[in-house]
Amino acid sequence: MTPAIAASFLILIVTFCYASLCAASPFGTCRKCRGFGFAMTTDRKGRPKRGKHCRRCDGIGKRIRTGRHLYHLATRLHHDGTR
Repeated sequence: MTPAIAASFLILIVTFCYASLCAASPFGTCRKCRGFGFAMTTDRKGRPKRGKHCRRCDGIGKRIRTGRHLYHLATRLHHDGTR
């Protein structure tokens, strides 16, 4: 097997795995707050405490995955184009 075919096959496998992940679990943890829903800060003694409300995930701790977002855009475009 040539390296080009092997690389194409590897990209195809990775794409299929990510698509199945997006179908099975459309929401992932927020990268900014790491799923807490708020930022962690420390007080003056160095102990962790609850910080500000996360604006990226709106305090939920979960965000829609990029692949699932692209799937929604494609289905919305197809739906609007076939009306």
